[in-house]
Amino acid sequence: MTLLKGAHLHDPQVAIDDVADIRIDGERIVEVGEDLVACDGEESIDCTGCDLVPGLVDMHVHFRDPGYEYKETIETGCRAATKGGFTDVATMPNTDPVCDTGTGVRYQIDRSKAAGLARVHPIGALTRGEKGEALAEIGDMVMEGAAAFSDDGHGVQSAGMMRCCMDYVSQFDRVAIAHCEDESITAGGLVNEGTCSTRLGMFGWPAAGEELEVSRDIDLVRLTGCALHVAHISTERSLDLVRSAKAEGLPVTCEVTPLHLFLTEDDITDTYDTNLKVNPPLRTPHDAAALREGVCDGSIDCIVTDHAPHAAHEKDCEFEIASFGSIGLETSLGLMLTNLVLPGKLSWDQLVSLMCVSPRRLLRMQPVTLAVGSSADLTVIDPSIGYVVSDGLFESRSHNSAFLGTHLTGAARDVFVAGKRTLMDGVVA
Repeated sequence: MTLLKGAHLHDPQVAIDDVADIRIDGERIVEVGEDLVACDGEESIDCTGCDLVPGLVDMHVHFRDPGYEYKETIETGCRAATKGGFTDVATMPNTDPVCDTGTGVRYQIDRSKAAGLARVHPIGALTRGEKGEALAEIGDMVMEGAAAFSDDGHGVQSAGMMRCCMDYVSQFDRVAIAHCEDESITAGGLVNEGTCSTRLGMFGWPAAGEELEVSRDIDLVRLTGCALHVAHISTERSLDLVRSAKAEGLPVTCEVTPLHLFLTEDDITDTYDTNLKVNPPLRTPHDAAALREGVCDGSIDCIVTDHAPHAAHEKDCEFEIASFGSIGLETSLGLMLTNLVLPGKLSWDQLVSLMCVSPRRLLRMQPVTLAVGSSADLTVIDPSIGYVVSDGLFESRSHNSAFLGTHLTGAARDVFVAGKRTLMDGVVA
């Protein structure tokens, strides 16, 4: 047994917001209360000054395995997730081969179990090879444990094909995750179209390239009834479309990354940093402010990282040919704490909803709470730790972080997955 003593517990699901102790026996929480006394032989961990929340979940990461293991493997990705405070992550299917079969789903689950750290929940492709031409083996992937479906990285270009996908996904109580990008007007785009693209003399990726497909896919929800989750939302207009859909009662949700909350196109014009080349591109300060407002008022459902590892040679080159994407698993929690929670703009309960409760619900995972009987999936957070994002922080195989050099406050100290301590005093087990 293990006794966690003196942490401030936060869990809106069971109305806990107080300092208390938690006892773990095996995989479960068996006691919650004040001044619990350690039993003979029981490990007692002092959590005074720390905050304790249900295990964090990131429903949008790229682990590159199989096919691009030189960027990230499932094991190194799970180490990065654990370092960042996550107990569970959902992997996008754009590997090589694309995860579009039950065999591909089973491969990832088996590899993550062997790693013995964060759990991996594969997201299967909507179409074969993510080519947008024929349905993938959705039923087979559901049988093997696929958590949701998406052609992330490209998006389904044909409205007719997307309708077929949503019709089929809706039969399996799963969510269709939409990478909204109309490639007929974003092709060649490197940065946000507008001031940034004009100043840098680069092809622009217009906001409309995202908003057109958000609008289209919401229309398809009306037609099919399929639950739709809009991935990595980046503009105020996209958020307004999701708000309107929710007000209409449609099953539409959305997510945002710390990249699009805390960075803007202005950061690129100052630095030409290729780690800031992401898809969708960093938008205007006005868009970022609108997204932060959407997080705080509950319009946005989840915080995700879109963790996108790339090797040094794929980023240490001209901006035009650098790969899109930034890693994020090790910095997401610190960025949310530093910029929103610790300044008092976002409550701890809201953080738990954004980074645990909502992603679990959308991925059809069992709920995890801080109540007796729940699986002991826990994240202990030290809100006083100050650090600078640097190469030494990362467990990920790649170090292409858009936040290198950023000062952060607050990080995961301990993580428990079904009672197993996978992060100990900030060190991956």
